[in-house]
Amino acid sequence: MLINEGQSRISKGNDQSAGLTRIKNQILNQKMSKSSILISLGLGNHGLQMIFNAKEIVKNILCKHSAKYIFIGFLALVSCDDRQVFDSYKTIETRGWHKDSIVSFNLPEMDSLKQYNLFFNVRNTNDYKYSNLFFITSIDFPNGKKQLDTLEYEMAKPDGEWLGTGATSIKESKLWFKEQFKFKEKGNYKISIRHAMRSNGSEQGVLFLKGITDIGFRVETKETQ
Repeated sequence: MLINEGQSRISKGNDQSAGLTRIKNQILNQKMSKSSILISLGLGNHGLQMIFNAKEIVKNILCKHSAKYIFIGFLALVSCDDRQVFDSYKTIETRGWHKDSIVSFNLPEMDSLKQYNLFFNVRNTNDYKYSNLFFITSIDFPNGKKQLDTLEYEMAKPDGEWLGTGATSIKESKLWFKEQFKFKEKGNYKISIRHAMRSNGSEQGVLFLKGITDIGFRVETKETQ
């Protein structure tokens, strides 16, 4: 069984895998930088009155148009997800993801003429102690054929900051699997995945991989067909 060393978020391990595909975690995990606006006003009572008036104007605008902005934001969220074809999650056991535990997703029948983008969604907490993540994946075709891949994803920056997004302690990463993939055969496909992690210096795979809470699989239509 192919097992790979994880890179600790403190010290990096060595990669000893052959035929490994490295895929950087770089999509939809980009954090928008915040811009700041500095308004300089004169000192004294006149300056304070200007600040007060400005605050009141902004308050009135927000109150008047808040419903409009909320509606526009809702439409934006819906439009961002209009390419979704399949999106499902499986929860990992609390004690950790066992090295022999396989997470599988049975897909509905897809249009054989269309192209799709395939993703893995991974949710992790700070209990995950590695900066990378190794997967062994398989695609089971309707005709019985099986396609295997060994993949590595970056999960954290060199300074330890997670690449995933999320306001809470749980971070979510959307990871590329296949681009412009065609389900050419009629019938149902199955996607399976298990982790292939080992600690630095260890010959044995990590028995229970802690810190991964959920594994998801997502299918999107290609932007332009």
